[in-house]
Amino acid sequence: MELVVGRVAKSHGIKGELVVEVRTDEPEDRFAVGAVLHGHKPRESTLKSYTVEAARNHSGRLLLRLEGVTDRGDADALRGTMFVIDSADLEPSDDPDEFYDHELEGLKVTLADGTDVGSVIEVLHSAAGELLSIRRIGETSGELLIPFVAAIVTSVSIADGVVVIEPPEGLLDPDFGDSANSERD
Repeated sequence: MELVVGRVAKSHGIKGELVVEVRTDEPEDRFAVGAVLHGHKPRESTLKSYTVEAARNHSGRLLLRLEGVTDRGDADALRGTMFVIDSADLEPSDDPDEFYDHELEGLKVTLADGTDVGSVIEVLHSAAGELLSIRRIGETSGELLIPFVAAIVTSVSIADGVVVIEPPEGLLDPDFGDSANSERD
């Protein structure tokens, strides 16, 4: 399975630097000088290889210079390129409470009493923390967002393919947080 570790957002300056949106917990390894990145444009499947010539942080963003990308035109041509790795190349985590997003996607979600809720369709990373996007049983669209915190997600078993949650009252209510449907006093 292909996992995105970064995306070229835009060019930076006139010497071919790229602004990269980082999507990995290990940017210092993935984008190290000399590292070979594999990437493709969205909706393309042919991978191209790029060697990192220089990497630096600038105002909280990762700037990369790749071999052969020497000016703004070359850099602009790479806009939108997704840098990817194969999930088979990842080492399993030593921490039992640490998971890769792709390991969680597709797992069944149940309540502590065994009641089926749905399945994880995506892990979302926000400024406030991680959220599990869950598709409810029997539904073909829509999502239920569950904060991925120990107080709510009480256990995860990759081996059994199950995520157990104990949500606070109202969190599974389809109208939770919808002020248009609440009564006004």
